Amino acid sequence: MSRFLGKAAAALAPYTPGEQPRDKSYIKLNTNESPYPPAPGVAQAVVGFDAEELRLYPDPEVTALRHAMAQCHGLAPEQVFVGGGSDEVLGYIFMAFFDKGDKVYFPDITYGFYQVYAQLCGLEAVRLPLREDYSLDPADYRGLDGHIVVANPNAPTGMALTVAQVEELLRANPGRLVVVDEAYVDFSDGRSAVPLIQRYDNLLVVQTYSKSRALAGMRIGSGLGQKPLVAALERIKYSFNPYNLDRLSIAVGIAAAEDDSYLCQTVERITATRERTACALEELGFQVLPSEANFLFARHPALGGFALYERLKAAGILVRQFSQRRIKDFVRISIGTPEEMEQLLTTLRRIL
Repeated sequence: MSRFLGKAAAALAPYTPGEQPRDKSYIKLNTNESPYPPAPGVAQAVVGFDAEELRLYPDPEVTALRHAMAQCHGLAPEQVFVGGGSDEVLGYIFMAFFDKGDKVYFPDITYGFYQVYAQLCGLEAVRLPLREDYSLDPADYRGLDGHIVVANPNAPTGMALTVAQVEELLRANPGRLVVVDEAYVDFSDGRSAVPLIQRYDNLLVVQTYSKSRALAGMRIGSGLGQKPLVAALERIKYSFNPYNLDRLSIAVGIAAAEDDSYLCQTVERITATRERTACALEELGFQVLPSEANFLFARHPALGGFALYERLKAAGILVRQFSQRRIKDFVRISIGTPEEMEQLLTTLRRIL
């Protein structure tokens, strides 16, 4: 570690991304990537992209993509903020709205970046325990003295709040910002909080094109909320990285946003495979949490989470395992193609 590293940076416990192996070929069920390609228009946008344009800076207002995203959600373009993946959008949110020493509340089992950003920004992170069944109790979030961040559906559990329950959080905390991270919402059944945006000025919804739209390699995310919230995020962006989306990403994002039909087809295929796999895992004796995402969170009484991860990896299949005490016996399994999931099940039968 460098002797010039600042104290705050030295104290950080950085987020650990999922494995991106280079040593051999795996069935990759560990990072919640889509098993299917992006919309056909995306490939056309890439092939038709004029490399001559790369000598010019991109549009800092990301005007065309903001309009396309706004149309998808029935919002005004001024209600859409675009970032380099939802992680960047979340980073801007923590910088824009949370002052050093503020409290920020989120579940004890959730996306690891919330803790990292809280530490990076000098916030007091308050982790509220999920219920015994790993669901979130909205009653725990009533009248809090800090802002709130929830992933819905949650990661890594895959469980989700209803829109009515999200609205309960908003009503119970009118003077606090409620950030709803919807990275996996397209795989849920009508759980998006976007319809609440017009009624609640304390709601920010974060989404990504990495999962359902199969653009993890391009880094496109959004923050959706009332105009003053979006303007605040723009203020941070123009103080940090005005050209935060490159020209190719903008072109690809527009192509993806304009093909809702392909999005629906992809989501239907993945959710159907998810349900079949969940039933098969339960037949093998796994406890499988009810998932509204593109992954399953499961554990088996005969084998610990790390041991199962290692056995699967040795067989050429990657899943994700976490070290937290409450969930160390679970593995998170991304939904792949039907063929990949059948190979997973065949391997699990052999292991067990």
